[in-house]
Amino acid sequence: MAIAAQTSLIANLGVQRRVLGALLLRELLTRYGRHNIGFLWLFVEPMLFTLGVTALWTATRSLHGSNLPIAAFALTGYSTVLLWRNMPGRCIGAIESNMALMYHRNVRALDIYVARIIIEFAGATMSFFTLSLVFIASELIKPPEDFLTVAGGWMLTAWFGAALAITIGALSQEYELVDKLWHPASYLLFPLSGAAYLVSALSSAVREIVLYIPMVHGVEMIRDGYFGSQIEPIYDPGYAIICSLVLSVAALILVRWTEKRLSPR
Repeated sequence: MAIAAQTSLIANLGVQRRVLGALLLRELLTRYGRHNIGFLWLFVEPMLFTLGVTALWTATRSLHGSNLPIAAFALTGYSTVLLWRNMPGRCIGAIESNMALMYHRNVRALDIYVARIIIEFAGATMSFFTLSLVFIASELIKPPEDFLTVAGGWMLTAWFGAALAITIGALSQEYELVDKLWHPASYLLFPLSGAAYLVSALSSAVREIVLYIPMVHGVEMIRDGYFGSQIEPIYDPGYAIICSLVLSVAALILVRWTEKRLSPR
């Protein structure tokens, strides 16, 4: 019995892997096609956004409460914004545009969301890694002091972004208002997410408020890994993990509820 159950689990995982692989390939071809540089736009596009923000902040001599170079501040800040903001944007309406696939027994709503989240995660990560190498090689910034802390903050931000994306995506399937509200909300969250300031530079009253925002902890953790000895990082990974865990449970419940209400056509 145990052997049969194990065999069934392995077979199901194999099917799941093939489904995700097919969905990833379909999304890449649909979004980027085979023309120009094709799927390389996956990370070139976020790189251009980050470079644009870096140039803008440098030109305006943005004040960010530290002696860190603007390039380093923009890289560690705006890259995380792309990570958590793009995921929900791509999951909104994802089921509607892939409704025909729901006829296939092995394709679930969660698979479609996960495929899009993986693509956004890969693009933002490659952009962050490539720009880091370029900035380090050109001596605009120094190498990170603690790679593991940077990776931990990045993954924590990605987890929250993925859970938020599935939640927003599932809700948008049922309520059109979610799509209308998310876009202005994401722009309002950008300056509050920690991308443009250090928590230690804020007053104690404001600091207590912004630390309720989960993304702030991921950004501070990344900057701790990059510039630990040069700044006073303030973050609580435990709080961010709890927020992400609660949001993940809510996301899975909402996807299950939404899937039961689907009518493939």
